[in-house]
Amino acid sequence: MTDPSDRSTARPVLVLNGPNLNLLGVREPEVYGKETLADIEALCHATATEHGLRADFRQSNHEGVLIDAVQEARTAHRGILINPAGYSHTSVALRDALAASDLPVVEVHLSNIHTREPFRHFSYVSAVASTVICGAGAYGYALGLAQLARLTAVVR
Repeated sequence: MTDPSDRSTARPVLVLNGPNLNLLGVREPEVYGKETLADIEALCHATATEHGLRADFRQSNHEGVLIDAVQEARTAHRGILINPAGYSHTSVALRDALAASDLPVVEVHLSNIHTREPFRHFSYVSAVASTVICGAGAYGYALGLAQLARLTAVVR
């Protein structure tokens, strides 16, 4: 039987990426940086390992696929790190799925959404996230995973 205090064998954290993030490195690098999604995935796996976690890294351009992943996470994951991208500002359904997950949620954005176009200043996801990180570039994912490690720590 697995010892529940052994974080290395515990359920992974879900790292979920929304629409157009598959274009990182080529889409507006002056806004989103030069790192590719593959670079960020490698960073997430390394950071998760440093914190005794495992990362399940996914990306989709489809709202329903993201919602399905969040619903799956309710029983398969210990927390969610999400960059909802454009769905931050439009998807009540994604927000509701995150709220229903009963998991700690950390929202991350590569750019500072509050210094961009006015329509980007509001995020439905922020209302259900325990932590919001924006403007730190790819490093925001590492910060988010460190925060998820704190939020999901197993007390020994």
